[in-house]
Amino acid sequence: MTTPYTFAHNAYCAALQRTYAHLTDGEESGHTVNVAGRVMLLRAQGKLAFATMRDSTGEIQLFALAALCEGFDEFSKLHLGDWVGVTGEVVRTKRGELSVKVTSWVRLAEALHNFGDKWAGINDYDLRYRHREADLWANPTSRRSLTRRSEMLRSVRERCWAANFMEVETPILNAIATGAAARPFKTYHHALDSELFLRIAPELWLKRLVVGGYERVFELGRVFRNEGLSPRHNPEFTMLELYAAYWDYRDMMSFVEELVSGVAQDVLGTTETEYQGRPFSFAAPWPRRTMASLASEAVGEDVSVHTPREHLAKLLAERDVAVHASWGAGRCLAELFEATCEENLWEPIFVTEYPVEVSPLARRHQTDPELTERFESYAAGRELSNGFSELNDPVDQRARFEEQARLAAAGDDEAMQIDEDYIKALEWGLPPTAGLGIGMDRLAMLIADEPSIREVIAFPTLKPLRD
Repeated sequence: MTTPYTFAHNAYCAALQRTYAHLTDGEESGHTVNVAGRVMLLRAQGKLAFATMRDSTGEIQLFALAALCEGFDEFSKLHLGDWVGVTGEVVRTKRGELSVKVTSWVRLAEALHNFGDKWAGINDYDLRYRHREADLWANPTSRRSLTRRSEMLRSVRERCWAANFMEVETPILNAIATGAAARPFKTYHHALDSELFLRIAPELWLKRLVVGGYERVFELGRVFRNEGLSPRHNPEFTMLELYAAYWDYRDMMSFVEELVSGVAQDVLGTTETEYQGRPFSFAAPWPRRTMASLASEAVGEDVSVHTPREHLAKLLAERDVAVHASWGAGRCLAELFEATCEENLWEPIFVTEYPVEVSPLARRHQTDPELTERFESYAAGRELSNGFSELNDPVDQRARFEEQARLAAAGDDEAMQIDEDYIKALEWGLPPTAGLGIGMDRLAMLIADEPSIREVIAFPTLKPLRD
């Protein structure tokens, strides 16, 4: 079957619905347009045929009369999902449906597969994610969610630019897997005869740019973590990483709540909404609570980084959390917080003062050297962002990396490696700096009111089909 190479398309469905909303029942506009899209519904009634055509903006009815439509018989036998280009006058039928009265048409591409139930769309989840191209046409909510994600990313960029942050790009292939606590993906560069890693975070590269004199930088890019699949996790995802010289973690918390609430306003038109049927507010300011205070409330007694490690381990064991021999009191406190508090944090909140043991890149707290000036924001029971006053002492940083190496030797496959190039960069001098990471996919879940990360990723990672 030969199809045209082009079509002189000059109108979109949504624009036609707006422009000709004034037409009364049975009224003709006198204006001829060329529209294109997929045939999603079709019904033929003798010498009449009606089709619903959908393009990237919306839908409009196609109204064909055998006496006026060239190739009427073929038009009335189109397959659901076929792409067509149509020329005709914009009219409103006597039954009140805005339509294009077809005078000529051409099939632009034939659909050889069914698009699912005409009312329910595609319900097979494996088919939906494995062939998202079909899902996006059959299920309007899928298109809405990915459209909101696109609008969200645009808003994030514009707000970062407006705050005088420069957008940059850093390497994805890294000689060392560092910048976050996660298991990396490995690859091999044959020309260099070297093992490389897909980046788990661009953090150390971005801070080297701050050392180089760029006081405010950000990157919106892909990161890769060799971890499991779940409604909240995909092995490759999009991260906003952002660094500001002369800020501390308090400044960064203020920026985060303003950024996220502003993005919600830009995309949704409000900061007051619902998530999965529950009221949800993006509005700033967000509460700030220490990790120790939240964990203490959850377990019914005072706990902190200074609580004996044995007692924290006992509290974890009572909650069926296995305690690794390499964990100190700081890691035990963080695990206790995660086990007892995380899923109950519904409205956006900043959790602050993380132990040094679980924060190898964060600066020590000014009032307690066992804690750091670090925060994580939580919303709807999940981590949304991570940020801190950056550790800029190369001696302390080396000691932290060496402790990470010890943990790796003890079996922690998420521990960081020693990055000598980064330590040398710190020796050139990193000014007081605050950093931030926000998972864009999780923010998109909130913005789009979706329960699964797969719904806001165009092509989520899936288990390969086996013969």
